[in-house]
Amino acid sequence: MKKFDIDQIDDVIHARMRLGIMAHLADAEIAEFNALKTLLGATQGNLSVHLRKLEAAGYIAIDKGFSGRKPLTRVRMTPAGRKAFAAYIEALVKLIA
Repeated sequence: MKKFDIDQIDDVIHARMRLGIMAHLADAEIAEFNALKTLLGATQGNLSVHLRKLEAAGYIAIDKGFSGRKPLTRVRMTPAGRKAFAAYIEALVKLIA
């Protein structure tokens, strides 16, 4: 039986909602808060909590601004986030291979 160090799985990314955010940003580059909320079926509060965790880890950057008079929040993956996401995918492959 092959031994796998489960600690290689990044707990910050591994949560379902955060994994969805990271997977979307890996492809989309930038996502607006409301689009992410709709895509993931999240509430505003739930999405905010998960975004803060990813931001605290340095995996995403959150840019706040306005579109006309409406607040606009955009989320993007940082270079550190891309590296962590690639490592996460690699660890999953090792786990299931």
